[in-house]
Amino acid sequence: MNTSQRRAAIITCAVTGSVHTPSMSPHLPVTPQQIAEQAIDAAAAGAAILHLHARDPLDGRPSPDPAVFGRFLPQIGAACDAVVNITTGGGATMTVEQRMQAALAHSPEMCSLNMGSMNFGLFPALERISEFEHDWERPFLESTRDFIFKNTFADIETALQRLGAEQGVRFEFECYDVGHLYTLRHFVERGLIRPPYFIQFVLGILGGIGADRENLVFMKETADRLFGSDYEFSVLGAGRHQMPLAAMALALGGNVRVGLEDSLSIGPGRLAECNADQVRLVRQLAENLSRDIADPAEARRRLGLKGADAVAF
Repeated sequence: MNTSQRRAAIITCAVTGSVHTPSMSPHLPVTPQQIAEQAIDAAAAGAAILHLHARDPLDGRPSPDPAVFGRFLPQIGAACDAVVNITTGGGATMTVEQRMQAALAHSPEMCSLNMGSMNFGLFPALERISEFEHDWERPFLESTRDFIFKNTFADIETALQRLGAEQGVRFEFECYDVGHLYTLRHFVERGLIRPPYFIQFVLGILGGIGADRENLVFMKETADRLFGSDYEFSVLGAGRHQMPLAAMALALGGNVRVGLEDSLSIGPGRLAECNADQVRLVRQLAENLSRDIADPAEARRRLGLKGADAVAF
């Protein structure tokens, strides 16, 4: 067994995101209090990292407002020791500046950073929903037929400078296709990113690489060539692919990401009632594969994080 397979698995929980809409599940956390409670429970269940978005408390639409983040970040920080990871992906309607607002204001230990622009199709969900709770949901999903998530080289440079160099933030590099790995390598070669690199392989988004086991192996083999022993990988399988790809990632010695941002279910035809349900299930998978679970202190050490005492919330 190699060193990576002996390492404890780092579980990331993506608590609410900006992909799913409130009509898709009554269990999706929307208000600051709901987000805080579900994040804290996910940490208690074994998540070392909490990946966080905010939503408008009134109608659940994605919100970039640092003040909304400020209503749940202190609660989470006071109640648990999990690493807080604030999105820079935001939501489909947000500008790049809006997407970085909360991270710039609260200076977390980690931020997500998408490694390229891409088609990001959510519109197939319209076929599964007959009635919507809020007026914004249908147009939001429909708009993704003609939408490109924008993260250019200049956008990535801006995040690396303003959050990384100036605030000491480390990144969850979200790679939705193999080309994103080469983009990451470009910034490594320019000296703008230092190891260890925490790479999130994202499979199953319409517009990105498919959720096939062969693609996961291909992504890992490519990352091995590009980054050698300087990186750790985690795997995000969208929707029904969440747990099968998580099990494969664990067997390969990697880390995993679960949460209601990525999948609303806990099994075929069963909605997860909370984020902690998914964390407990993936923890059980890990333990069945003889993998220990990393606590926040180990995640901080392995990923070179600045520490919870250096955040601004």
